[in-house]
Amino acid sequence: MILLIMKFLKTLPLILLLLTLCLSAKEPTPPVPYNFLQKHEVKKFINMMVKKHHFKRSYLKEVIGNAMLDRETLARYTGKYKVGSTNGSWERYKDHVLDPTTLQLAREFKKNYYKTLKRAENEYGVDMDYIVGFMGVESKYGTHTGDYRVLDSLTTLAFHKVRMKKWFKAELKNFFLLMREQNRDIYSQYGSFAGAMGAVQQMPSIQRRYGVDYNHDGVKDPWDLEDSIGIIAKFMHKKGWKKGAVVAVPTNFHGKRFKKLRTSHKKRYSVNYLRKKGIKPLAYFGESKAYLLKNRNSDHDDIWMAGKNFRVLTKYNNSTSYGMAIHIIAEAVK
Repeated sequence: MILLIMKFLKTLPLILLLLTLCLSAKEPTPPVPYNFLQKHEVKKFINMMVKKHHFKRSYLKEVIGNAMLDRETLARYTGKYKVGSTNGSWERYKDHVLDPTTLQLAREFKKNYYKTLKRAENEYGVDMDYIVGFMGVESKYGTHTGDYRVLDSLTTLAFHKVRMKKWFKAELKNFFLLMREQNRDIYSQYGSFAGAMGAVQQMPSIQRRYGVDYNHDGVKDPWDLEDSIGIIAKFMHKKGWKKGAVVAVPTNFHGKRFKKLRTSHKKRYSVNYLRKKGIKPLAYFGESKAYLLKNRNSDHDDIWMAGKNFRVLTKYNNSTSYGMAIHIIAEAVK
């Protein structure tokens, strides 16, 4: 018995270490105080906002001085892109976005907001079912809008060495402008880890450019579902959506892994060329060129042909899986 106790005591530090790691992996990493004002680039940013956009220097110093360092957000964008860190895999979309609950919410949303969806469809020339798809993928119809403080997320990403740093600095600028234009409290806005807000998770620049008061209450509110219908419809229209045109069609590929051609929502092939390679659509396609798309499942690939409308979906989020999730929700509610 004594020997067993001694062996256990020897292994106890390792057990405690493993337990600590397991617990820490599950615990959230809340933002922490950080002196952003000491950074030279922050001082340049403040000077630019004062000179170009006529903000009070004291206000900028107060707000940025109260911003926190969001370590979780920082980790997502530091170093090379890691699969699943900022955009989900196809398996994740299937599990969390294309689940029965979301599809049921999609049908209920279409029914409850049909008049607004129809108005947007007529006004902007977009198919309402894809507006429904957008809303489902982005926030499950306003039920998951994010709990990261936007000020912390954008300030962290704008002033640290991360991917897309220049873009995040521009979004921080737009965030300040948006808060002033809409007379909102800059400290109480919450969204995604990247600073996206509301029911369709728009970045500040998107909200400033495409935001609409679609329920006519005098406010362009990214958290309001009717306003969100309007912003997505306007975005799709401006990006070239064609009502009734093909979005995506499954092909005759039935193998395990597809390696014959490069797949991408950015590269198109002629339909005739794809046919010569043995790839044929399983339904009417209607365009002479197609994007060849691949959804990677755990044990096989799904291969689709997509039209110009599919590319519009990925203008909002640069991901094949994202666009395909919207398409599948849209098909489910037709």
